[in-house]
Amino acid sequence: MAGKLSKVNLNDYKPLREVIFNTLKEAIIVGELRPGERLMEVQLADKMGVSRTPVREAIRKLELEGLVNMIPRKGAQVADLSVKDIMNVLEVRASLDGLATALSAQRITEDEIKELKHVLSQFISNVEKENLPGIIKKDVEFHDIIYRSSRNEKLIQISSNLREQVHRFRVIYLKDYISTKDIMHEHMEIYDAIVSKDPEKALVLAQKHIKNQEVTIVNSIKKNNLT
Repeated sequence: MAGKLSKVNLNDYKPLREVIFNTLKEAIIVGELRPGERLMEVQLADKMGVSRTPVREAIRKLELEGLVNMIPRKGAQVADLSVKDIMNVLEVRASLDGLATALSAQRITEDEIKELKHVLSQFISNVEKENLPGIIKKDVEFHDIIYRSSRNEKLIQISSNLREQVHRFRVIYLKDYISTKDIMHEHMEIYDAIVSKDPEKALVLAQKHIKNQEVTIVNSIKKNNLT
């Protein structure tokens, strides 16, 4: 279990329980800890060189975020990536992204357009290099700028509640899209619609972008037997 997990950096300035939480969360998001895998406190504590207490606290917090389930008589395990859950989350995400992108097309500033263009350029560069960590980072930044430029704090807050689940799906999505570069072209189309101040087109493209994401993720999960 958790073969790539290693001892954590005890010199980190953050509280130990937060370091353990972030380490386990990242392992789940990137697929190092797979859906359905049991989280054994003793083994995890031994691998990371810590006591069981911060591991137990981290697992409880991961449960609250929906990344871990507590199963009767079995204990903690990584939450499954069910097709139903994905479709439910991405249905909401499509509506939120559509609204955010439409509002961005109406409210974005010139400075934010420059920022969005710069991030898009970096995203394209990472796609061409097939640099997955860079692709993920710039994908997050691209959508964050769009949400910020919507000027709707409630919309941003609602979206942030789905952030961890969406990020977990994003890793699967972008792994499969590296070769085709489809996502790069979708980002370019969304950027053009925003810059053109066309909220209707921006909304349609943003929702199509999420629909394509749903299809890719579902196919990947079925192909890799992650359910």
